[in-house]
Amino acid sequence: MASRTFLCFHHGKLILPFTTTKFIPSSKRPLKNLSFSSISCSLNTPQPTLEPKSQLGSPPNVIKILEERGLLESVTNENLRLACSDQTAGPLKVYCGFDPTAESLHLGNLLGLIVLSWFQRCGHKAVALIGGATGRIGDPSGKSQERPELDLKSLEKNIVGIMDTINKILSKNANLGSQENSNFVILNNYDWWKEVRLLDFLKQVGRYARVGSMMSKESVKKRLESEQGMSYTEFTYQLLQGYDFLYLFKNESVSVQIGGSDQWGNITAGTELIRKILQAEGAYGLTFPLLLKSDGTKFGKSEDGAIWLSPSMLSPYKFYQYFFSVPDADVVRFLKILTFLSMEEINELESGMTRPGYVPNTAQQRLAEEITRFVHGEDGLNEALKATEALRPGSETKLDWKTIEGIAEDVPSCTLPYNQVVNLSIVDLSVCSGLFESKSAARRLLKQGGLYLNNNRVDNEIKRIEAEDIVDGKVLLLSAGKKNKA
Repeated sequence: MASRTFLCFHHGKLILPFTTTKFIPSSKRPLKNLSFSSISCSLNTPQPTLEPKSQLGSPPNVIKILEERGLLESVTNENLRLACSDQTAGPLKVYCGFDPTAESLHLGNLLGLIVLSWFQRCGHKAVALIGGATGRIGDPSGKSQERPELDLKSLEKNIVGIMDTINKILSKNANLGSQENSNFVILNNYDWWKEVRLLDFLKQVGRYARVGSMMSKESVKKRLESEQGMSYTEFTYQLLQGYDFLYLFKNESVSVQIGGSDQWGNITAGTELIRKILQAEGAYGLTFPLLLKSDGTKFGKSEDGAIWLSPSMLSPYKFYQYFFSVPDADVVRFLKILTFLSMEEINELESGMTRPGYVPNTAQQRLAEEITRFVHGEDGLNEALKATEALRPGSETKLDWKTIEGIAEDVPSCTLPYNQVVNLSIVDLSVCSGLFESKSAARRLLKQGGLYLNNNRVDNEIKRIEAEDIVDGKVLLLSAGKKNKA
């Protein structure tokens, strides 16, 4: 027996100590005797959300909602539709896995959280599984080469960051309905894998895995056809994820696994193991489409890299701006799959795009607001809106140095001595700051009416910086047109 005491922290505050007791298996003890204690997570302050209701007053069928919004790719068994509507059987437990390959989740992971949220909103329970064990190997699905190995310190840091993001997002749905218990939980698969012995695993799980079936998985076939091939470590990943499903099905009553369409092989590996080892039915898999643009390219990359969900890696302002800038061809589909707006409201926004007098980017603005609120909360959205307004040329918003410094990492910036700036010509400052490469370029745009100081258009090239131009005695905001700032 091993007894362990944990201290649970939330937003930097000590909540309470709790103790778990776990059986440590000997070489003779089967895997099925492993026990596991989990932590339910929820925020004390309820977030205002809309709970979908059917005409009869009971939660609607989540599968129908996902299908209507373009969030359903495949299901392993059509009986899942019936299970989602079976009020007598109680809520389903649905899980989605997230490997801690980085300190933050990114846009590619967002659909998993949105689908989990839809299950929550329809009365079911969400389980977010952090791959503390599987993350040490790396999922080969959709990858052209093996992932680099993470050191343990980085892995632990990634786990903490991802758990924090998931907790904040799923907590927004934690108070839906009349359930007394939290409707989501976050688990770490390392908690059961760390005690598993190789010989036990081969004997009790490996014997049920058919090599031919494993070889036929799309993720395996693509890698085997590549020049680099596939290592045995990556080849076994589908078995590890499959056993996760079996473990959760047996010990946590989880009956549904969801994932992107590239996870189909890993998900069916789990349903097969449950059927063969436990000889049980009622385990389902569901996949949703990958996030792609209308031209078929991956959605989620910017010029600077991934669109991170953590504000420490990508500010709410830049996150907001990314969605504000999506093309018209994508915005309606993204409203359906990335927001919880009703289909009626989305259809109205779509119709408005074709009407005379439509203000460009109105639909994009609604998309950006909804998804920024979902990921970063009301405070994050307010921060993004305030920064957006502050950076708009001609804005009447009063600038303050905290607002400008808050976006300093999102725009080019430089530091100059105060006495060097005061009485410097606006043209010279525009070049010193790096906004223009030459004085002639600065003068040319100034004459065209495109040079701004603190959002006010500069009309005279002999303008010199005065003390009152320096916001709170600390900062200046220069703009060349609408997009280039310093």
